[in-house]
Amino acid sequence: MKRAARAFWLAACLTSTVAAATLSERIERAIQGSPVARLAYWGIQVVDLETGKTLYQRNPESYFVPASNTKLFTAAMALTRLGPDYTFVTRVLADAAPDAEGRIAGDLSLVGGGDPNLSARAIPYHLGPSTGDPLAAIADLADQIAAHGVKRIAGSIVGDDTWYVWEPYATGWAIEDPKSDDGPPVSALTINDNTITLSVQPAAHAGDLAWLTMSPPLEYYRIANRVRTGPAGSERHVSFDRLPDSLDARIWGALPLDDRGQNLPLGIQDPARYAAMALRRALEDRGIAVEGEAVARHLYPDELPGGLHSAPPGPPVPADGRPELARRVSAPLLEDLRITAKVSQNLHAELALRAVGKARRNVGSFEAGLDEMQSFLAEAGIAADAYSFHDGSGLARLNVVTPAAVVRLLRFMYASPARENWISLLPVGGQDGTLATRFGNGAPAAKRVHAKTGSLAHVSALSGYLERPHGRWLAFSILVNNYNAHPAEVRGIMDQICNFMVE
Repeated sequence: MKRAARAFWLAACLTSTVAAATLSERIERAIQGSPVARLAYWGIQVVDLETGKTLYQRNPESYFVPASNTKLFTAAMALTRLGPDYTFVTRVLADAAPDAEGRIAGDLSLVGGGDPNLSARAIPYHLGPSTGDPLAAIADLADQIAAHGVKRIAGSIVGDDTWYVWEPYATGWAIEDPKSDDGPPVSALTINDNTITLSVQPAAHAGDLAWLTMSPPLEYYRIANRVRTGPAGSERHVSFDRLPDSLDARIWGALPLDDRGQNLPLGIQDPARYAAMALRRALEDRGIAVEGEAVARHLYPDELPGGLHSAPPGPPVPADGRPELARRVSAPLLEDLRITAKVSQNLHAELALRAVGKARRNVGSFEAGLDEMQSFLAEAGIAADAYSFHDGSGLARLNVVTPAAVVRLLRFMYASPARENWISLLPVGGQDGTLATRFGNGAPAAKRVHAKTGSLAHVSALSGYLERPHGRWLAFSILVNNYNAHPAEVRGIMDQICNFMVE
């Protein structure tokens, strides 16, 4: 009996060794067989979660720019530190209660609490574009104010985002990032993901200037239009530029007469002021007169006596004796983290980093969030020299991490009580999120890979979990840097590796 058991054990070990060697050979063959992949810098680690055995690795302790794989660390920390049911509150406060005639003697403040989803986005997450009114949340707040009998506001409408420190951009972001929806300014008062869409349409006649419209339809940027309508069948070329910290922009180029048009997502220079403008117009649409302007109120770094890293603990909502005329409570944090990971939403990841800093260190800043990140990762068993993060989203080109550190995080979260919620955040191969169009046509890894993508210039990443047919789960990280080709060529090799892991 003992001899039979020993024989079975030896056979199992031999089978495991052969399988691991076969996986290694197939991965090496795939990388070496592609001229693009062969010249790139690859970091890979694959671990069996049941046994802890490393099935394959390549440069596991070397540094790589992780791009949006950074969001794995931010989302894991936010889920663990704040909990899935954490919510954000947006309030409207008045300097004074409305008098008998409905007049407010002073300002009306729209006070942000970090809610990422004051927008048209559907919650819970589902595949597809956002539809509906991007300013529906503002309309709801305006309705609540009107229900208090307000008829006139003697002061201004103040967009107050002082819940977080006004640090709109991270160190290491490119100068182009804030101009689009890639890296709009980070604010505790976020409206429509802090973006507006500029639509460019051909005019009715060739030679005329193209038509420009904004969504939401609220004038914000001063745009010099130099886009001409060209003859039908001519070439489309449209360029847009805006100087940093400026509301002046220009657009130029040409659109064919028969063109369907082009939509350009633009980051909002000052989200708090924009939100105030939107509320001011919504109030006026309801017959409420506003005597003042729409202005912003920020908390600047030099206004924090204790610095950006931490402050003495305080109440979750600052004591404020002003009358509250409206409020909105967000969906649970879990729903937003799912959106953040599924669609790789940069702004929402940055807001999650601030939320943790505010909740744990009483300062909603980059520094407080990253300090708490270091503490969280130490608890996860990840050494401080295995990473260097400068933001929460992965836009920062200064971020570096080792594949082994990514896998260590994945193993920690898999073993945690948050496992089910955590895995539910990740895109599923061939199903949703940023993996909806990958692993198609019956690929072995379809529906079996749950992983976060990442992409910057010359950077691709894919890290997460893979469920094998017999129920065993693997944790893996594939980080690729320094390639000089279309990203699809490198992603194809990454997807092959995932398919190899299934077999």
